[in-house]
Amino acid sequence: MKLVTCFIVSLLCFGIITLVETPLSPVSLADTGATYPLVDTGQDHCYNATGAEITCPAEGDAFYGQDAQHSGNTASYTDNGNGTVTDNVTGLVWQPSPDTDNDDDIDADDKLTYSQALSYCDNLTLGGSSNWQLPDIKQLYSLIDFNGTDISGYNGTNTSGFTPFIDTTVFDFVYGDTGAGERLIDSQYASSTLYVANTANDGGSTLFGVNFADGRIKGYGLKIAGRDKTFLVMCVQENTSYGVNSFIDNGDSTITDNATGLMWVQDDSGEALNWQEALAWVAQKNSEKYLGYDDWRLPNAKELQSLVDYSRSPATTNSAAIDPLFNATGITNNANQADYPFYWTSTTHLKWVGINDQAVYIAFGRAMGYLDNIWQDVHGAGAQRSDPKMGNPADFPTGHGPQGDVIRIYNYVRPVRDTEIVSPTFENFSYLPIIIRSSSS
Repeated sequence: MKLVTCFIVSLLCFGIITLVETPLSPVSLADTGATYPLVDTGQDHCYNATGAEITCPAEGDAFYGQDAQHSGNTASYTDNGNGTVTDNVTGLVWQPSPDTDNDDDIDADDKLTYSQALSYCDNLTLGGSSNWQLPDIKQLYSLIDFNGTDISGYNGTNTSGFTPFIDTTVFDFVYGDTGAGERLIDSQYASSTLYVANTANDGGSTLFGVNFADGRIKGYGLKIAGRDKTFLVMCVQENTSYGVNSFIDNGDSTITDNATGLMWVQDDSGEALNWQEALAWVAQKNSEKYLGYDDWRLPNAKELQSLVDYSRSPATTNSAAIDPLFNATGITNNANQADYPFYWTSTTHLKWVGINDQAVYIAFGRAMGYLDNIWQDVHGAGAQRSDPKMGNPADFPTGHGPQGDVIRIYNYVRPVRDTEIVSPTFENFSYLPIIIRSSSS
């Protein structure tokens, strides 16, 4: 075998033969042992721009291609019978309750500061294991369920008719402890991911957390009103691979993530669109067989969030919060800073009032807000918020909500499609030696 190999190499060196690369059959995602499988959002209804639920449209009709029309890995959990729960899609093992003081009552007393949360998980022994950690933001976000309804703006006290953005048949959940002076919306869960830049806060670092009461990722200052902010906490068993991308530049303006099994367009739309236009733009690209494919889609919230690189930001790397293999259109933000866009997802943001006229976006640039009479980054690049699906941004001159979240309405698009993963190793190709010229030519 060694003699044959040496002979072929010699022929290559003298130019007698060349190798024609013939790919073998693609390796399926299941066979590759994907390290970052995504749980589906759970959204199973379709909506128009004004918020009305509609019959899911046919291809070619308005609003075709939204979240409910593309199925992913259905959420599946196993109660291990030892105080832990396994996510059967991601393989992550969770502590299913934020009852950190073990008094069978989840309230403000269970909330921990960031440093306390790190220590709590590091020292936790549960289910016969002491191998626990505070989840990073991608691990924590894997639990979000977009059948939840945003409780923002609700001033009552009865929450029995509301649906949180987490499976409450598996995980314990509470709204904010109003008896301790909290708002119902104060159900922010801590991750271990700190923002690499600064946001508007009382000083110190900013932590990315998931609010399962309003269905968003936001950056939260570690101090609020001069005191350390506290969070609900659920620990996860240590896992260093989940949430880590494995990008391959395919050389054809597409990028494959071997960790998720998704193929992305390397460039974005290059123009800002409202939500209906974004869906239509992707449909048009499919009719053109864009980059050789006709099955692109507007990504759902979990798919798009999987692209965020939380080690990058406009302020620290002069880039969008995404791997540099991708191209992101530059914009000028409300504070006249060089910045990067928000990107639409196909996921509708459901609200308790039943007017579902907003859709989810991911901020790959600064998550701007009008706070203290100035525009500034209030939630960090990598935040997940929502925008009206249609309308005029000029109607929101100081944004919306407590932090004055900027309302843009016109956001950018980065299409995605499912793909079979082909490993770029030598073993996955057959090579046929072809004589193309003699050594004397």
